[in-house]
Amino acid sequence: MSTAYALTGADIFDGENWHAGSAILVDEDTITGIVASGDIPADIRRVELKGGKLVPGFIDIQVNGGGGVLLNDGPTVEAIRTICRAHFAFGTTALLPTLITDTPAITNAAIAAGKAAAQEKVAGFIGLHLEGPHLSVSHKGTHDPALIRPMDDSDLLAIIEAVQELPVLLTTVAPETVPIEKIKAMVDAGVIVSIGHSGASYEMAVAAKEAGASMATHLFNAMSQLGHRAPGVVGAVLESGELSAGLIADGFHVSKASMAIALRAKNGPAKIFLVTDAMSTIGTDITTFTLNGRTIRRAGGRLTLEDGTLAGADLDMISAVRFVHRELGLDLDEALRMASLYPAESIRIDHRYGRIGTGYVANIVHLDDALDVDHVWIDGDLHYART
Repeated sequence: MSTAYALTGADIFDGENWHAGSAILVDEDTITGIVASGDIPADIRRVELKGGKLVPGFIDIQVNGGGGVLLNDGPTVEAIRTICRAHFAFGTTALLPTLITDTPAITNAAIAAGKAAAQEKVAGFIGLHLEGPHLSVSHKGTHDPALIRPMDDSDLLAIIEAVQELPVLLTTVAPETVPIEKIKAMVDAGVIVSIGHSGASYEMAVAAKEAGASMATHLFNAMSQLGHRAPGVVGAVLESGELSAGLIADGFHVSKASMAIALRAKNGPAKIFLVTDAMSTIGTDITTFTLNGRTIRRAGGRLTLEDGTLAGADLDMISAVRFVHRELGLDLDEALRMASLYPAESIRIDHRYGRIGTGYVANIVHLDDALDVDHVWIDGDLHYART
């Protein structure tokens, strides 16, 4: 009997166009086409849905934790598996577990866990994001300043070696801390370099871009701002068609007005896309946890250190989609692309992820008409069904 099946009974958004009265054909882990419901082959199983929308699976490239687990607390394959699972219920089908600035030992352990997760094909895992430790102390955010340090040759070698065994390796660096030649060496090796936690000038950010840096981490947050004579990192991102940028759309990290202005101002083809910057709280009811020995409190949709500094986000991806759609007034098509196609483009996997189409990985989310997640398929397998 064929392993293929057809998802039918819901409107389909392929990443560009909507299809009514149609079905998605899946065989093993791959989408084999979109056809009219009347053209579903007779020999494959039909999965009948009761309305709603089938959309490309969400991709989150900045996920610090979930399910009560923070990657920094113990970087293992099981921690990565737990984090990935916690985000399935919110439509995220592919993510980069993210390590916040930590000791060399913890960093090395995270890289080793990432390599093992790739070998074991952990569902939802597509690579690692190392957010630090090579950042600017002046723009540290929640990162422990005692652990921030310059990049030396051994750090560079470890990153270059790691990218050979990971599907994706993204690292956030501050150009004023990491020399341009090291940025270029990482990019040449296949590392995706993002500018973040940086007070770099506009000129320095542009130099990093010319060396191969291709995005910015959480636009507006922990970076030099747009000034009338000093455009800063924000200005470099908005002006450059080559720098994409993640955006934490929770209404706390960035004001709605600033988000809307940035979206209108951004030069393409690089895009602004959604990230959650999620911590261990996602999928749980916990109200406090620790990061590098410091207590972080959860209240009112915010995560903060004792001094009020935002410490990651209490945000999931479907909530971010609803926010930019309902609060900023973006078309649903564009809100969905910000959670799927645009992040796929930013980490160069858009040839297989971010769309529903022939040859694409069968990462598919079923939303109801209220934009709540009903079902999630990853690599063709059902991983979440709302009861």
